[in-house]
Amino acid sequence: MDMSTPDAKRVSSASSASSTAPIPATPSAPDPELNGSEILVRCLQAEGVEFLWGYPGGAVLYIYDALYKQNSIEHVLVRHEQAAVHAADGYARATGEVGVALVTSGPGATNAVTGIATAYMDSIPMVIITGQVPTAAIGLDAFQECDTVGITRPVVKHNFLVKDVRDLAMTMKKAFHIARTGRPGPVVVDIPKDVSLATTAFSYPAAVEMRSYNPVRKGHGGQIRKAVALLMSAKRPYIYTGGGVILGNASAELRELVNLLGYPCTNTLMGLGAFPASDPKFLGMLGMHGTYEANMTMQNCDVLLAVGARFCDRVIGNPKHFASVERKIVHIDIDPSSISKRVKVDIPIVGDVKDVLQELIAQIREAQTRPDASALASWWNQIGEWRQRDSLGFDNSGDLIKPQYVVQKLWELTKDSDAYITSDVGQHQMWAAQYYRFDEPRRWINSGGLGTMGVGLPYAMGIKLAKPQADVFCITGDGSVQMNIQELSTCMQYKTPVKIISLNNRYLGMVRQWQQIDYGGRYAHSYMDALPDFVKLAEAYGHVGLKIERPGDVEGALIEAIRLKDRTVFLDICTDATENVWPMVKAGKGISEMLLGSEDL
Repeated sequence: MDMSTPDAKRVSSASSASSTAPIPATPSAPDPELNGSEILVRCLQAEGVEFLWGYPGGAVLYIYDALYKQNSIEHVLVRHEQAAVHAADGYARATGEVGVALVTSGPGATNAVTGIATAYMDSIPMVIITGQVPTAAIGLDAFQECDTVGITRPVVKHNFLVKDVRDLAMTMKKAFHIARTGRPGPVVVDIPKDVSLATTAFSYPAAVEMRSYNPVRKGHGGQIRKAVALLMSAKRPYIYTGGGVILGNASAELRELVNLLGYPCTNTLMGLGAFPASDPKFLGMLGMHGTYEANMTMQNCDVLLAVGARFCDRVIGNPKHFASVERKIVHIDIDPSSISKRVKVDIPIVGDVKDVLQELIAQIREAQTRPDASALASWWNQIGEWRQRDSLGFDNSGDLIKPQYVVQKLWELTKDSDAYITSDVGQHQMWAAQYYRFDEPRRWINSGGLGTMGVGLPYAMGIKLAKPQADVFCITGDGSVQMNIQELSTCMQYKTPVKIISLNNRYLGMVRQWQQIDYGGRYAHSYMDALPDFVKLAEAYGHVGLKIERPGDVEGALIEAIRLKDRTVFLDICTDATENVWPMVKAGKGISEMLLGSEDL
């Protein structure tokens, strides 16, 4: 399929693979004829796929039959197709490899859409294989038919409908190439049932060239020179980085740049861990629930270096307010469509962030000028004053468990181990981002762009398969965890002993917070008044359940969960239902117009 089709959304993105690609396959001599299902399995093997998450159905039974006859790819049977895509997504986020999922036609494909959209919004490399009714039945309202290409078009980097088995191997090669290069993203390959049965000779290409898809890797040298000059002249500089640094495996380069310049640095929600939280030059996360110092520095800097970030609404708030302070902006991004999309920038640099940062560092080292030490010292003094506000401070006295305390204690117990933290979406997600101090990339796995509840447990499953020796924790809430709680069964079957930390406040917490602040305390349908006994539920699935109701029991329960290395543990932690996430920037407000606590309401 030619990339000039309308489906080629985001394919204009620049740069090369941000994840570690497998060693290119050497051209193979044509084998005896194989059917489409066997060809598909051979393609996955050639791409180095180890795990495949899926759920069978009529349209993909030939594919499942081919999977049964091999043992190099482990198929993980989830309990819902949405969880299959989320688990593959979590695997991709933690490893940098392409995550792969397999679902059947009709409801299998539609159930997968939320997972596909989640990956799309966060630029995660994935290949999702969907079954389709036989080609002769397409468009005739056949049983379990849907227009998968049409449905997924807005939420994929590209998609394919394979109508001829002779095109299947090349299509799979293109799918993996598109998913992992340029700005990564999910690619859907829709395979009709008759194509999975039809036969042809098989050979897998070593490489692929696509006429209309040629991502640029190197940044423009002249633009980089301009950026160096601007950075050297800055009086109030700031380095603002997002998920692109993680995806581009550029954390080492970012750290070298920040240490070389001595400038303050912040990460977005998706960029946490790219720069170590323990470094004094790190000002914390910025944005709607960012620290006071991170947001004030963002608003008042005179030169801003943005790397792999997109100036989204949750980061800068009201664009007009952000533009009210004059500053010069350098923006490095893999995707040219993200530059000047919400905020006009002065020096755009399109390219792979790792390569661009390497060139930027080299030019800074060769530059004849150095930053103004006096101005920089004064700027750090101002930042120090903002830090004195202690915007993440909270009252930990009393008899109720504070959710912030739980996350802090988890960090203290795991900061020196190989730990991965997933979260669902809501208040617990923000507390995890604020109070767990990530020092390494790809350790913080959450849904940023789409804000998808229910991802935390499938993410954790996917990571645990990829990182069996690591401790994997899912920080969730009593609302989010129920959206894919059936995957506790998958955890048992595939022996993925993850630790689930449910900050149970008996509410849809972030909804309740907004209802308190903006809707006069009218808590419409945000109270969870029929919660299950999570301890008994965990035990029913064969796991360990612990209920924690007193602050003094939190540390002991976390220690016990960590000790039970080979068991999935569900910690039902009853937290203060009135606690809110602070700081907070309300919708329509500027990034520096923060509420720091209930006293600001």
